[in-house]
Amino acid sequence: MDFRSDTVTRPTQAMRDAIANAPVGDDVYGDDPTVNELEAWAADTHGFEAALFTSSGTQANLLGLMAHCERGDEYLCGQQAHNYKYEAGGAAVLGSIQPQPVMNEPDGTLCFKKLEAVIKPEDFHFARTKLLSLENTINGKVLPLSYLAEAREFVNKHGLKLHLDGARVYNAAVALDVDIKEIAQHFDTMTICLSKGLSAPIGSLLLGDTVTINKARRIRKMLGGGMRQVGLLAAAGKLALTEQVAQLKVDHDNAQKLVHGLAKLPGFSVKPELVQTNIVFAKLDQSVDIDNIAAKLEKEGITITPSNPIRFVTHKDVSTDDIDVLLEKLAEKL
Repeated sequence: MDFRSDTVTRPTQAMRDAIANAPVGDDVYGDDPTVNELEAWAADTHGFEAALFTSSGTQANLLGLMAHCERGDEYLCGQQAHNYKYEAGGAAVLGSIQPQPVMNEPDGTLCFKKLEAVIKPEDFHFARTKLLSLENTINGKVLPLSYLAEAREFVNKHGLKLHLDGARVYNAAVALDVDIKEIAQHFDTMTICLSKGLSAPIGSLLLGDTVTINKARRIRKMLGGGMRQVGLLAAAGKLALTEQVAQLKVDHDNAQKLVHGLAKLPGFSVKPELVQTNIVFAKLDQSVDIDNIAAKLEKEGITITPSNPIRFVTHKDVSTDDIDVLLEKLAEKL
């Protein structure tokens, strides 16, 4: 059992079969039929003109940022944003793009007044503010549809573009019980990670208008992201979006079971009302030696990331029974 992240999901047997049998070509030449089919299908399904298959969510985000911003430009984001905090400074290092983070609110949103206050005036002393980047879900929290509509109004007012790091955007759609287009409609570009809860082995998508995606495709080549017979992976990516979305509801239900179980353990402090999708955080008392507990769990085939607060992530390879086992083993070792 591995509770570290939903990135540890293994591909389904259907994905393995699709990988073995996918028709392929050279994607750099635009000749891979499986990639072409996935990109066309994904663009239509999400309400965009075009899509680009990429090797990772980090690459897809970087391509989105670099397609919108030139050297010396700036993007607005949250302090907890993955493309600011956890992607090795790629926008700055590779795109010469300045991030301007603001503190995320407790619900994961960004305050529009705070964002407005950091937009740079038209003056050659300053970086040029060009883009607002949001993340949905963020730390497992879902951005409300009403907030996304406000974000669209905000960027329109200030002449900015709007990008969504949608690594777990399908978790958001499932939690809200809406079609994915209800979220996607507000954004100029959006990424989708296929290799988290959706279980594909590799890959993410960047979606946007044709001009932006064509620019991103050129940058992908520059960054070494042009792949050849990658239809093998695109075939699994298509199944991630057509066969695995329903699993996310199960993951969310398991997260609820887990958080309510953790609430009964001594030394664990949780807020069940904040668990909206498949990610659970717990604050630990000083009495909890989580490093020692993690080492003991590892010997019994249970993997967690020792930290405080500690994060648990549910996914298709964690069953309801596994939640019971984890809670039982934690109780034994406290």
